[in-house]
Amino acid sequence: MNRWRVVVGGVSMNLALGSLYAWSVFVLPLEQEFGWTRSQTSWVYTIAVVTFASTFVLAGRIQDQRGPRPCALAGAILVSFGFFAASFTTSLWFLYAAFGLIVGAGNGFGYATPMPVASKWFPDRRGLVVGLMVGGYGAGSAIIGPVATRLITSTGWRPTFRLLGVVFLAMGLVGAWLLENPPQGYRPEGWTPAGATSRRDYSTLDMLRTPQFYALWIAYALGTTAGQMTISQLVPFARSAGLGAAVATLALPVTAAGNAGGRILSGWLSDALGRVTTLRLMVLISAIAMPALFVWRTEAVLFFVLVACVYWCYGTQLSVFASATADLYGTRNLGLNYGVLFTAWGAAGVFGPMIGGRVFDSFGDYRYAFYAASALAVVAFGSLAMVRPLRSGNRVIA
Repeated sequence: MNRWRVVVGGVSMNLALGSLYAWSVFVLPLEQEFGWTRSQTSWVYTIAVVTFASTFVLAGRIQDQRGPRPCALAGAILVSFGFFAASFTTSLWFLYAAFGLIVGAGNGFGYATPMPVASKWFPDRRGLVVGLMVGGYGAGSAIIGPVATRLITSTGWRPTFRLLGVVFLAMGLVGAWLLENPPQGYRPEGWTPAGATSRRDYSTLDMLRTPQFYALWIAYALGTTAGQMTISQLVPFARSAGLGAAVATLALPVTAAGNAGGRILSGWLSDALGRVTTLRLMVLISAIAMPALFVWRTEAVLFFVLVACVYWCYGTQLSVFASATADLYGTRNLGLNYGVLFTAWGAAGVFGPMIGGRVFDSFGDYRYAFYAASALAVVAFGSLAMVRPLRSGNRVIA
């Protein structure tokens, strides 16, 4: 089988799942119709992220035992059904269940499949290919965001939810059909591992006994808080800065390009520089870019540049932490192992939107939210600095 087929499947799956990042286009229409506050609507995204991270652990275990297709199929169905159900929203609690729980669970099951499959098929190009697959997730909002905005304007938010649900089902089914694990013991033609002929595959319990895991978990949680906050508040933040609806809408493809670019190009870069070195660089840049984004939020060009930079740093982490887990702990139990580490991203999904929503409701702008996210990124850098150099075969990855 041509191994690039699974890349197409993973990208298709993640393009559909990336709809979660387009949530911010629904925030204002829902607030205007129902009179909800920013803190209340922020909880929709938070619940989705926590459910995403929680179900990822279960889905990772199923993926390790039964292969990628059952999880991918479940993910496609749940995301589609959640979007369709959200169109019938009449209360905040119903929206929490439909989008937060069901769409979140669909993301957990769907997202658990492409990265382990990519890591097994491409041990020779792991950073690049994992980056390509998860880049589809980041690019999803570039397509879905503007389309959803136009549909909301022309037909309303309820028909938009329903139409997107149908499209996501089709894309997810294509992805599920193309995803397949390689044969046991597979190696790319002409490739041999550097140094040792085989590497230890850590069980999850063994992974939890290593100090590197906890340093990585803290860095992942704090480093992605900036991106999570910005994602959940992007369109309202742009409008509060006086940039207008057109600029706020255009920000979606710009940020998606940054998100996808970080996942793909930084994934490729990590193959050369090392995983942890790449992560250290990106969280440090994020710590600088967050306060700068707030300071120059009213300048359209600088706004686009800085928000793309924040998303680039965020996307890098979603790509490179996955590859680092495969390098450090092997691929046999990668679904569950990365699922456990991925709970750090779920924690960021609580902190990020909560910081953004509460600061806005309390002070009327996002100033202190951006400064807090910058400080957390500095702590993430310090945590990564504590990770000792590790080796995959004879190759240093930190």
